[in-house]
Amino acid sequence: MSETNAETVWLTQEAHDKLEAELTHLKTVGRPEVTARIAAAREEGDLSENGGYHAAREEQGQMEGRIRQLEHLLRRAQVGEAQGDPDEVSPGRIVTVAFFGDDDDTDTFLLGSREILGTDSSVDQAVSPQSPLGAAVLGHRVGDEVSYAAPNGRTISVTIRKVTS
Repeated sequence: MSETNAETVWLTQEAHDKLEAELTHLKTVGRPEVTARIAAAREEGDLSENGGYHAAREEQGQMEGRIRQLEHLLRRAQVGEAQGDPDEVSPGRIVTVAFFGDDDDTDTFLLGSREILGTDSSVDQAVSPQSPLGAAVLGHRVGDEVSYAAPNGRTISVTIRKVTS
């Protein structure tokens, strides 16, 4: 198993299999279908006013982007459960934080990619380890208070209340 870092994407076996299946489908079915539609639209003549051609080219671009995204994600993926100290925040763990000054204002999220959220997930929100909040809590433990800069520039402080697998 490779070393865990902020770039690691933890996936359940279910999520990994689903993403692999999507990638395979896009490469083996999606590409040929779009290529055929582009070829058929080309045969209609003037491409400058051919809406079907332009729509198929747009779809092809989106599909190729998703293929690259899936390949990149699967290259960084680790399948299984998060490793390490159970009180330490690491990718693949479910984290509950309390916002400074208001213990009633809590948020629970999975630290990782949204793709890890399978049908068996107990949370419906994922926070990337590369996001401001994710980077702030990564490597910290229950009880630690951390701060991060929100996109609006405001500093937000949170206390880590709970970490689970």
